[in-house]
Amino acid sequence: MNKQRIYTISELAAELGITPRTIRYYEEVELLSSERESVNHQRLYDARARARLKLILRGKRFGFPLSEIKEMINLYDVDRTQKEQLRRTITLGDKKIAELEEMVTDLQAIREEMLEFRRHFMSLLQELERKNEREEG
Repeated sequence: MNKQRIYTISELAAELGITPRTIRYYEEVELLSSERESVNHQRLYDARARARLKLILRGKRFGFPLSEIKEMINLYDVDRTQKEQLRRTITLGDKKIAELEEMVTDLQAIREEMLEFRRHFMSLLQELERKNEREEG
């Protein structure tokens, strides 16, 4: 008999390095669902919920808002061929890549500006130190 692995909220949180509160929040915003054990009302998760949670966390790591993550994940339930899910994920991914490229460009410009200020300040400091040496010597 092939019995599917079931996870408690604590097990899933520990495995994925998040808090149970995070998992409960994802349930609250309907990104994730659990079954309730009838005896002690403990939240239980199957392999599908675990995989879904991993996708949610990957989406967050890539900087997607929860609304877009939900949209991408829910498309699987609409189209089991995954074609629409893949199309939408590619579109949103391309948008995120463009945003990241813009951020990298901006950060590079800030870095260059800071380096230029540093060079200028180092020059000023050296000039002040030489002036101070002349006055003392």
